[in-house]
Amino acid sequence: MNKNAVIIAGPTASGKSDFAHDLAKRVGGTIINCDSVQIYAHIETISASPFAGRDITPDIDGVPYRLFSILDLGRQISVADYLDMARREYSAAISTGRIPIFVGGTGYYINAILNGISPMPDIDDATRQRARNMVANDINAAKKMLPADFTATDPQRIARGLEVFLQTGRHISEFQSMPRTGAICPDARRILINPSPDVLRRRIAARIEKMLDGASIDEARTIIQNRWNENRAIGAAQLCAYLRGDISRDECIKNWITKTNQYAKRQRTWFRTQFSADIILKGADDIDAVI
Repeated sequence: MNKNAVIIAGPTASGKSDFAHDLAKRVGGTIINCDSVQIYAHIETISASPFAGRDITPDIDGVPYRLFSILDLGRQISVADYLDMARREYSAAISTGRIPIFVGGTGYYINAILNGISPMPDIDDATRQRARNMVANDINAAKKMLPADFTATDPQRIARGLEVFLQTGRHISEFQSMPRTGAICPDARRILINPSPDVLRRRIAARIEKMLDGASIDEARTIIQNRWNENRAIGAAQLCAYLRGDISRDECIKNWITKTNQYAKRQRTWFRTQFSADIILKGADDIDAVI
C-alpha cells in the first residue's frame, strides 16, 4: 500500500469491521478503534464490537486490536483524550513496522485524526458533572442555553457544549473556530464502505434480531445493576426499558431498529459532506480494490 496509514469508515452495519480485519491480515496492519461506543467495555454485543462473544485480547487471529473495550461506562473522555490515545497506538504500530488501520463510524474522532482539534479549555469535574446532570434532567432546556447554530442532537455533544459554556461563559463554537493542531495522519488513505440505504436497513434489522438473542440482555442487566448511563449506546436504552418492563420485546426491537437507522442516516450525511474518500465501496468484499 502506498500510504503509511488507512482510515476505514462507514455507517453502522456496513461491514467495515470485517473488511478492516481482512485488510489487516493481508497488509500487516494494526486495527485502531475510532468508534466512540466500542471504546467502552461491557457492551461489546450492543456496540457490535469485534470482541462481541469473545474474550478481550490484544489480538484477533493474529491481528493486533487497540482501543477496544478499554473504558468503564462510568468514565467520560473528550476528543482530545481520544486523540492522545490514538496517537500513541499509531506510533506504536509504526515503530513495529505495521500499518495503522483506523476503523469506525464516529465522525468527530475521524475528523480529529485527519485534521486535529481546536484548543479547548480545561473543564473541572464539578462543571462537567453539572452539565451532564442538566442534559439528563432536561435536554431541551440544556440546549436552549447554547447558540442557535449549535445543531448537534447527541446528548454527549450537547453536554460538551454546555460544560464549555458553564466553565468559560463562551460558546464552544468560539474555540472550534481557532486553528486546529494535533492531526495524526492527514494523508491517510481513506476508504468508505457505503452500502445502499435499502441494503443497510436490511443488515441493521437482521443484526439487531441476532443481538437480542445473544449477550446483549446480559450486558443490559450489567448496565442497570451498576447504574451506568444507558444512553451511551443505541440499543442499551431500549434493552434496559425492556428489562424493566416498560416496553415489550417487539417494541424494543422496533425502537432499536428505528434509532439505528436514524443514526446510520446521520452518518451517511457526514461521510458525504465531511469525508473525502479515496475509495468508495458499496460492499465490504473487495479487498483487492484497495491494495
